[in-house]
Amino acid sequence: MPHTLDAAAVHAWCGLALEALGRDRERIDAINVYPVADGDTGTNLYLTMESAARAVDAVFEGHAASGTAPGLADAIGAMAHGALIGARGNSGTILAQLLRGMTEVLAAASGTTPECDAEHGTADALGRALRRAAASTYEAVAHPVEGTVLTVATAAADAAEGAAPGGDVVAVARAAHEGAGKALEATPGQLAVLGRAGVVDAGGCGLVAVLGALADALSGERTAAAGGVRIAVGAPAVRAGTDPVAVVADAGGCGADEHAAADGPAFEVIYLLEAADDAVARLRTRLDALGDSLVVVGGDGLFHVHVHVDDAGAAVEAGIEAGRPYRIRVTHFGSSGAARGPAPERVERAVVAVVAGDGLAGLCTEAGACVVSVRPGEPPASGELVQAIRQAHAREVVLLPNDAELRHTAAAAAGQARTEGVRVAVIPTRAAVQGIAALAVHEPGRSFDEDVVAMTSAAGATRYGELAVAERQSWTMAGVCQAGDVLGLVDGDVAVIGADPAAVAADVLDRMLSAGGEMVTLVLGDGFPQSLADRLERHVRERHLAVDTVVYEGGRQAPLLLIGVE
Repeated sequence: MPHTLDAAAVHAWCGLALEALGRDRERIDAINVYPVADGDTGTNLYLTMESAARAVDAVFEGHAASGTAPGLADAIGAMAHGALIGARGNSGTILAQLLRGMTEVLAAASGTTPECDAEHGTADALGRALRRAAASTYEAVAHPVEGTVLTVATAAADAAEGAAPGGDVVAVARAAHEGAGKALEATPGQLAVLGRAGVVDAGGCGLVAVLGALADALSGERTAAAGGVRIAVGAPAVRAGTDPVAVVADAGGCGADEHAAADGPAFEVIYLLEAADDAVARLRTRLDALGDSLVVVGGDGLFHVHVHVDDAGAAVEAGIEAGRPYRIRVTHFGSSGAARGPAPERVERAVVAVVAGDGLAGLCTEAGACVVSVRPGEPPASGELVQAIRQAHAREVVLLPNDAELRHTAAAAAGQARTEGVRVAVIPTRAAVQGIAALAVHEPGRSFDEDVVAMTSAAGATRYGELAVAERQSWTMAGVCQAGDVLGLVDGDVAVIGADPAAVAADVLDRMLSAGGEMVTLVLGDGFPQSLADRLERHVRERHLAVDTVVYEGGRQAPLLLIGVE
């Protein structure tokens, strides 16, 4: 049934947009020739929307737990914030700003309860929201270029505003989708690099898919995101599995040519930034002088920065001067995507491991794993794991999530990879030390099933512990902790609360070794002194006979201390 423009519609929109971008990801990647032909626009849009969808899911789950229902402002605000913190690449950053622009209008127009949304989530509000979204992207991009997603967004807003008088939200969304599709068709004539390659704009193509999902969410019908205006640019349609050096685009997806020049800066730099507005204004000026493709989106103290530069260090330093940059990603264009040459030959088997900490990442890499590096508290989305599986270029992949909270994410990624012809096994490792144990027995020479069984057995035979510092007062299995207390966890549960890290760690070790053990693994975080590690080694040697201890440096972003007992 048709929706009003309310929280439920936003929730449905997220799901349909994610589905549409997932379906057309590869085809959008294939036509990515501007601003850099790095073949990742579809993937970046998908990962950005996945982050947005997860944020909206969390809002609905939180309200369900308290017996309430979210309002439009709650849902659209979560969608925009999720996209901001999870934005990938130039295209994802612009999508995040589009959603933020819509939020500025819809959150202001909506009430604080779901009952208010029917009154305020009107056709006029949607038209104004799409206009603000388009305008905000021009404000975010340092040097706007026509024939891109900016042009497509403006055309969508024009069409939406034209349909708003006398229309309902469904009519406005349908008009925006159709207007965007027509504008997309015209992009090769507006931007020379697209015309030479015979393709439409990849970012605009993704926006058409997102707007089609919005129309479907509001109408309750599955039509726009699944099809729509067919666009053929200089070549006939191609079937899946054939050579995509022909261009075909639907109003929800396209396929294309990879042949485009890629002269320009060597690095893409992306980071989240906590900073004041005046500091961000100065940052824009400095980054604009360093490179190109500069997009800075966000506000209210949190910004997402994207720029292409030759000096990645200078771009990061500029962020440090402006505020606190984090989740920093630096990508060298020479090592990216299909547009950089033929894909490497597929290997028989690979291991993909999720780890926090550069020391752990290096350790797993040396053991032969393809690493997905994360920060504590910032788990990867399933799309990131799928991308890591693809980049392993293997027929068989063993996935080590190394976190109990990632079991569903890992399962979803494995399911998607299997549809692409990759045989994937997820070993339910709940901590990095279990992943290390699994990697230690990994043997590519034996059969896939035998290897998975051996790795699963090694991981399951490894108990895991951890030291952490309490951020606030809380109830735990071991009693009430206060902010600043040292917590000793065994198999995920708090078992010890204390003030001295060495004493807490020794207590945890004794508890873990009380059931027996042959090998203790200590992984030291950046803030854990080597002298305390030496004390723990002596403790094990003196109190537990015939137990060996091995110590690794976890590095920055690793937990304070990880403990494994095999």
